[in-house]
Amino acid sequence: MREWYLVLAAVGLFALGVAIGWMMAGWEEPDLHDTLCQVSTIDSLLLGGYDGEFTFRELAGYGDFGIGTFDAIDGEMIALEGSFYQVKADGRVYPVRGDMTTPFSSVTFFEPDYHFTLEGTCNYSEFIEEVLPKLPSRTMLYAIRMDVAAPHVKARAIPRQDKPYPPLAVATADQSVFNINNTTGTIVGFFTPESFQGLNIPGFHLHYIDSERTRGGHILDFMLENVTVVLDATPGFTLQLPPSELMPEPDPERNLSDDLEFVEMGR
Repeated sequence: MREWYLVLAAVGLFALGVAIGWMMAGWEEPDLHDTLCQVSTIDSLLLGGYDGEFTFRELAGYGDFGIGTFDAIDGEMIALEGSFYQVKADGRVYPVRGDMTTPFSSVTFFEPDYHFTLEGTCNYSEFIEEVLPKLPSRTMLYAIRMDVAAPHVKARAIPRQDKPYPPLAVATADQSVFNINNTTGTIVGFFTPESFQGLNIPGFHLHYIDSERTRGGHILDFMLENVTVVLDATPGFTLQLPPSELMPEPDPERNLSDDLEFVEMGR
């Protein structure tokens, strides 16, 4: 419990310090085009904080590109070129209404800064091994876009949950898994440094949507060919926390690191 409050306190003090600095120095707020804007924290989601409080109409003002989930974790969210999509547990893609809400999402205005190509074929593990050394810095936040020809994508979506909400690792046990073969589409996601442990998912967090906007989901694995990786460095970070009554109490009995590994990769 002490670690949880220290994380929240650190975020609050950092934000207060930045705000005071702007006022004293006469600085302007950071350009949202270089900022990752996040709703809630991954630890809150892991503990069952699934109530959506932030609308997608509001979220669109903070970014046109990103990933997340929906109220009651009803599927996987992909934001691409200003359009928001929902992949439900039936495997289908649905448009997102502006009045729908999210308990956890990350968005930015995607503007490419770096790109490189991975020759040949690679699965997810090989992708991570090849890309990590190519990142300009592992301490920076990056939005990642890859327009791909994908022989295979293994993706998932979690079905809508009912109250009282279970922890995310429990909800994930009922996920729907889709094998999407021989498609073209776009991989959307982020690389987050280890220092964001508890706030977001350290490492790579990627979602997929096909070119027809019919299939997709949270990526568990893939096989890609000759993929160009495009990165948008986002040195700014802003966090919107839900009301305190919607934040679940910390559970000292749960190992959230183990929960996160299971939730992200199914192991």
